[in-house]
Amino acid sequence: MLRTRDCARRASTLAALMVASGALLAVPSARADDGTPSDAELLARCDNGTRKCLFHPSGDLTVFPGAAHQVGDAVYNCTDDPQTSSRTWEDTTGESNSMGVSLREEFERKFPFGPVFKLAFEQSYRHTWSSSHTESQTTILNVPAGEVGWVTRAPKLQKAKGTYELIFKDRFRGHRYWYVPFEATGPADGETSVKTQHSRAMTAAERGMYCG
Repeated sequence: MLRTRDCARRASTLAALMVASGALLAVPSARADDGTPSDAELLARCDNGTRKCLFHPSGDLTVFPGAAHQVGDAVYNCTDDPQTSSRTWEDTTGESNSMGVSLREEFERKFPFGPVFKLAFEQSYRHTWSSSHTESQTTILNVPAGEVGWVTRAPKLQKAKGTYELIFKDRFRGHRYWYVPFEATGPADGETSVKTQHSRAMTAAERGMYCG
C-alpha cells in the first residue's frame, strides 16, 4: 500500500514537472515578437500608432566650424609674375544624425519623427533647423608665380541632441513608453562660413600638365 502511494506521488510530481517544463518551453515561442525593437523601428512608429511622440532637447545648442574643403577649381599660374584670377563656386552643406536619414521635408511622410524634432528644436533654441544650405560666391585669387592657388570653405554647423519619448496607445513589445536617444548636426543658418585662400609651388607633374 505504501509503495502504491509513493508511486502515485512520483507520478504526480513527474506530471507536474512535465507540465511546468512544457509551459516554460512554450513561453519563448509565445513571446517571439517581444524582443527589444531597434531605434529605427520605434521612430517609424512616431505619430503612427502612438498617442504621443515628443522630442526633448537636452543641453545647449552647439555651433562649430565644419571641416574645411576645397571649393571651385584651382588656379595654376604658369607665368613668372603674380597673377590675379577669379573662381566662381557653389557649395552645399548637408546634415547628419544618429539615425542616418534625412530630415528634409520630402522625407517627412516616410520619417514622421522629423517634423517632431524640428518643432522641438525651434521652440527650445529659437533657431531654424535646415537640412541643407547652399552658398555660392566668386572669389578673387592672388597666386604667386609658378604656384597653384585654391579656396577652402569651412561651414558653420549646429548640433543638437536629446531624447524621443513615444507613448503608445496600446502596448508595443510589452511597453507603452519607449525612449530613443537622438543627435543631429546640420548647417547653422545665419552663421558665416570661413573661406580661406591657399597657394603652394606646383609639382613637376602639374607643370607638365597645365603649363606645357
